[in-house]
Amino acid sequence: MNRKNIYLAVLPTLPWILTNCCQAQATDNRPNIILILADDMGYSDIGCYGGEIQTPNLDKLASEGLRYRQFYNGTRSCPTRASLLTGLYAHQAGMGWMTTADMQRPSYQGCLNNECVTIAEVLKSAGYSTYMSGKWHVSSERKNSGGVQEHWPNQRGFDEFYGIVGGAANYFNMKYNRNNQQFHSPKDGTFYFTHAISDSAAVFIKQHSFEEKPLFLYLAYTAPHWPLQALQKDIDKYVDIYKAGWDQLRETRFQRQKKMGLFSPDVQMSPRDEAVPAWDNLSKEEQKEFAMRMAIYAAQIDAMDQGVGRVVEELRKKGQLDNTIIMFLSDNGACAEFISSGKRKAVDGKEDTFESYRRNWANVSSTPYKEYKHHTNEGGIATPLIVHYPKGISPKLDNSFVNEYGHITDIMATCVDFGKASYPTTYKGHTIVPMQGVSLRPNFIGKNTKRGKTFWEHEANIAVREGKWKIVTKVIEGQSFDENAIHLYDMNADPTELNDLATTYPQKKNELYAAWKEWADKVEALPLDTRSYGERRRDYKRRCINGQFDDNFGDWKYGVTNTAEIYFSIDNAHTISGDKTARIDIKKSGDKPANGFLKWMFNAKAGEKVSIRFKVQAEKKSPIIFRLEREQNLATKLIDAPLSLTTDVRTFEFKDIPIKENGNYQLVFYVGKSNGVIWIDDVELDIK
Repeated sequence: MNRKNIYLAVLPTLPWILTNCCQAQATDNRPNIILILADDMGYSDIGCYGGEIQTPNLDKLASEGLRYRQFYNGTRSCPTRASLLTGLYAHQAGMGWMTTADMQRPSYQGCLNNECVTIAEVLKSAGYSTYMSGKWHVSSERKNSGGVQEHWPNQRGFDEFYGIVGGAANYFNMKYNRNNQQFHSPKDGTFYFTHAISDSAAVFIKQHSFEEKPLFLYLAYTAPHWPLQALQKDIDKYVDIYKAGWDQLRETRFQRQKKMGLFSPDVQMSPRDEAVPAWDNLSKEEQKEFAMRMAIYAAQIDAMDQGVGRVVEELRKKGQLDNTIIMFLSDNGACAEFISSGKRKAVDGKEDTFESYRRNWANVSSTPYKEYKHHTNEGGIATPLIVHYPKGISPKLDNSFVNEYGHITDIMATCVDFGKASYPTTYKGHTIVPMQGVSLRPNFIGKNTKRGKTFWEHEANIAVREGKWKIVTKVIEGQSFDENAIHLYDMNADPTELNDLATTYPQKKNELYAAWKEWADKVEALPLDTRSYGERRRDYKRRCINGQFDDNFGDWKYGVTNTAEIYFSIDNAHTISGDKTARIDIKKSGDKPANGFLKWMFNAKAGEKVSIRFKVQAEKKSPIIFRLEREQNLATKLIDAPLSLTTDVRTFEFKDIPIKENGNYQLVFYVGKSNGVIWIDDVELDIK
């Protein structure tokens, strides 16, 4: 990989404008702070936590700093990132679930709310320059697709941003943001997103004036999140290693963890996931394919570690390494999700494949724990945490472990503490929820933070940790939450959660569950929702149509079907009602009744009835066709209505259209038979 090409491809697309909120003293000796977040990386993947993947740069940070035996994230990308950035439980920041849907509850609105502040906002107010490189994933997908920027990094305290606002991307071929503008990656073979993230971060450090202000950098990798895509030179390092199979490698990791002191000799590893076959029972072809899956995954982590090395080296060149707090962690446990799409199904790490490494290898990444991302067993919420801060960590603690558990909300408290910042009670006219975490500073000198009860809820998977005790449930999508299925573990004696003590100590279980219910009521996590990802998204599209175009064309699809010249835009000047109206400007009509389209897709079930209402206007008399049709079978038209538009605003309504088959449907405005401008607004969809 040519480093110069990466810089040329990624960085100079916009001028580097370093905006300052206030002038700090040149003698400011507060530490710089760098938060590094891996994506979907398991507890045991990196070398200093037992893995065989080559991570010399992270291992060196660990050997010169602290490692936490028990540090916790929020079990999924969006909730963890919300907690990391705000110091609140995810529900308090509006991110109890994912950015995919606004579930019409403040705690599950699908983007950061205005009752929280980010670390960037707090530290910027204290005189820091704030930078972000990588994955955001705490703003609404619908708003993102519509280009609504109100909760993007630059709007939430970051002076500079390079990366993606969504949750995942092709590593070789993608759209990325430079601040609030979007660009497409170069197609000359020089681009790899993990390296681009690292290079951007290194340039931020290189161009920062440390004499004027301390630096805060949030470096949020997408690696090793699916898709499995990596550089061949990195993949080649690992193919032979993983031919040994998951059974042997899992045992090897566990023995290495014990040898380094991460676990005591008497700790037992959880059994292999019963859904995963023994390696020796696979055919040679299956073994070859699975070895390649893990080799690509390892290569993604390897590339991330290379980038961490470049960031550390840039700090060293600037003379700032000793005065910089570097914290590295992962957003959730190993990912067992089954992903398989893309143009090809080959597992070779190229840009036209879109694969995951599956539960089979996620079970290894979770070593020695059970369960994965989504769940609140240790395999879902335990993360490595490496802290490197030569100026602030007692030298006698170098290469040591912190025994006390910590939580993702503690990161904000630590940054506020070391940054000598004031956490606000109000911000931009909004009352701010108080910090929920505690500063990790005592751990840096060998003392305890005395963290108390810590809580989780994600997709009805709940947990509470207090001292050595932990309650936890596992809920399968679509099934009910069962209070009788709450497990109790002694985490000091049984860190891998193998010996359920719920019937032995029922009073302790009930005490912790009562505390959880009190917390859940406070953060508005109730009632619990066990629906699947798809169900939640489908219901959002059904119940909450973007009919007034408040989110621009977010979740709408539009296009031109033939040689017509048609432009779609949001009109803020000529509106039918509200602040925005959809504008369709037909410069050149086509030779068919339908030459362009604007459509909304949704799911409906047999026996339901659909009602649709909308307003339209045209600059001159114009025809359009409105249809309600099956998405996969356009010949099935439930409504097929030619409409005549005039210069007056007209309202059309279609009531109680019966649905006869389960499936995906779309309401579509077909346009382009004649020239002119058409406005559409106030589209209402009611399903009952």
